[in-house]
Amino acid sequence: MFNQPLPGMAGLLLGLTIMTMTPAAADALKDEIAPTGKLRVAIAISPAGGAFWSTKTETGYAGVPVDLGKAMAAQLGVPVEYVAHNNSGQIVDATSKGTWDITFLPKDPEREGKMAFGPIYEVADATYIVKPGSAVTNFATLDQPGIKVAAVNNTTTMRGAIAHLKNAKVTGYQTYDEIFGLLKNGEIDAFALSRDQLNAMATHIPGTRVLGETFKQTVTAVAVPPNYPQSLAFAVKFLNEAIADGTLRKAYDNNGLKDRPVRTQAN
Repeated sequence: MFNQPLPGMAGLLLGLTIMTMTPAAADALKDEIAPTGKLRVAIAISPAGGAFWSTKTETGYAGVPVDLGKAMAAQLGVPVEYVAHNNSGQIVDATSKGTWDITFLPKDPEREGKMAFGPIYEVADATYIVKPGSAVTNFATLDQPGIKVAAVNNTTTMRGAIAHLKNAKVTGYQTYDEIFGLLKNGEIDAFALSRDQLNAMATHIPGTRVLGETFKQTVTAVAVPPNYPQSLAFAVKFLNEAIADGTLRKAYDNNGLKDRPVRTQAN
C-alpha cells in the first residue's frame, strides 16, 4: 500500500524535484518544454465554461486550463503565455507548427496519433440540446432524416455524434457562439456537447431541452507535442500531483465549478 501525499505537499515535492535537478537536467527540460523562454499554453476560447474551455477577460484569460498552465509555468520557473484558438480541433492542427508547448484538451484515438497525452482530469457525458419548441424528446426521435445537428468542428464530440447518429445530419462549426445563435434562432435542430455545458446553455435559451440520454463520455487530459519525452514526463507528474494536492480542485472552484466533482480516469 502506497502512502498518499499530504494535502499541499505534492506541489512542494514537485517543485523540490525540479530544484534538485542538476543544472544540466533542469536546463534540458526547460529547453524542450519552453524553448522560447516562456511556457506557451494552448487554450480554446468560448463562453461554454467547464474544465476545457477558457474565456477572454478584460485582463487576459480565465479557465481551468489557464490556472493549470500558470501553476505549471511557476513550477518550471518560467513566464506563462496563452495561445488562443477557437476550438480544440484548431489546437490539434497547430501541433506540428510549434506554436504551443502544453495544452489541456479532450482526448480520443485520432488525437493520440498526433500528440502525447498525460493523465485524464475530467470525464464528461455528451448529449444533445434541442431547439425551442422541438418535438424531439430522445435519441430515437432525434435520429431522423432531415434533422440538423451541430457540433464544434473537428472535435471528439463531433466525431462521436457522427458515429452515433445514422440518419440525422451532423455539421461542424468553428465556434460555440455561432452554434448558440443558430440554435436560438431555430436554424438547427440540436447541438452536441457535454451535458454540463448544455444545461448552462439551456438557461440562456428558453424552450430548449437537454436530452436525458448520453451518447459518449468525453475525457480531457494534459497533452504535449509528440516526441518530447521530458515534457511528457513533467506534464504527467505535474497533473498527477495537481489532482492529489488540490490544485485541480482549486482551479475548478476558481472558475465557477464549485459544485462540479472532479472526475478523473486512469490512462
